[in-house]
Amino acid sequence: MAAQTRPRTPRVLLPSPLRRTAPATPTGGPGVPAAERYRTVWTVLTVYAVAAAAHLTALFVLASARGLGGAHRRLLSWDGQLYAEIAGSGYPEEITYADGEPLGNNLAFFPLYPLLARALHTVTGLDVPTAALVVTHLALIGALFAVHGLVDALYGRRTADVALVLVAVAQPMAVSLVMAYSEALFLALAAGALLAAHRHRWLTAGTLGLLAGLTRPAAAALALALAVAVLAELRRTRRLAWRPLAGLALACAGTPGYLLWVAHRTGRLDGYFVVQEAGWGTHWDNGAATVDFLLDTVLRGEGWVPLSTAGLLLAACALTALAWRRPTWPPLLGYGTAMLVLTLGQSNFYHSKLRLLVPALLLLIPLAHALARLPRRRLVPALTAAGLFGAWYGAHMLVVWTYAV
Repeated sequence: MAAQTRPRTPRVLLPSPLRRTAPATPTGGPGVPAAERYRTVWTVLTVYAVAAAAHLTALFVLASARGLGGAHRRLLSWDGQLYAEIAGSGYPEEITYADGEPLGNNLAFFPLYPLLARALHTVTGLDVPTAALVVTHLALIGALFAVHGLVDALYGRRTADVALVLVAVAQPMAVSLVMAYSEALFLALAAGALLAAHRHRWLTAGTLGLLAGLTRPAAAALALALAVAVLAELRRTRRLAWRPLAGLALACAGTPGYLLWVAHRTGRLDGYFVVQEAGWGTHWDNGAATVDFLLDTVLRGEGWVPLSTAGLLLAACALTALAWRRPTWPPLLGYGTAMLVLTLGQSNFYHSKLRLLVPALLLLIPLAHALARLPRRRLVPALTAAGLFGAWYGAHMLVVWTYAV
């Protein structure tokens, strides 16, 4: 009779991006010890302070070297001035024309950020530009808490800590997160909505998605992400629950609501798109303008800004592709990919595309996970070098580059 042997239990290894370095409970969630919460608060506030100081110092040094004064004026440049105009004076009544042709005006800018700046100005008495900057910085702090909570829940605390540095200071054009721009607010709302969806708080996710839709048209990417999350939830529970569906409906309402308001104000259903095209040349062209820019830059190779922008856009595509090759939470995958597609698929200023990718998150995850594996003696110099590059790059674009970012 053959001897019986005990069957060997197969050893199951999770793919490396999903190996956790922290407990499964998300940062700040129920059951997290007070010491862990304090550590999270300390980490977020420290990264915020270091990032803000790095960006402001780089701006001051470059501006002073060129005799252009301090950093405050740079933080309010370009779109910052237009947001301040909306906060102080409201929107135009109609599409403006010159010689029968439409012109760009402030109707191209979504309302939540300037409304918050106006509210803070009314309550505190701060001048409107300063109020706009305060809103930005408060939004950035909120964004860092949301990003940390989401990445911690998906990949662990060490990866979340690294991701904060990459988001706040190391990525190109992270300086927009401390400017009078809406990127910080949009990032806070998008990351908060994704975190709420991960925790199955559907009405919270939908409300944040609604507000994101009133902040930037790129909220379409967030709506797609929440649709993926809701479909996964319905498949998991095998029943039609009203909360996920209501949350998704809310998340889809913000941007169409503003577009309809502009249509009513201008008397044209396509009023918003007319203004965007007239002022900024923004329209959907299936990426033709981006491809032309990349080919022209690679073949001619003229100028640091075009070359660096082309290289960084190609790197963003490569990092997104890498995220697809690794186990990634599907809503985050959908959100980040849609952000990349929306950015590259439109005809607009090529030198604004890196800024538009600042809230994308997904393309930073492979970098954050790889860096989190490094020992501390190598991680700290790597993050320091990345942070110095990010701060310098943003300052260069605001001080040396002569066009809008």
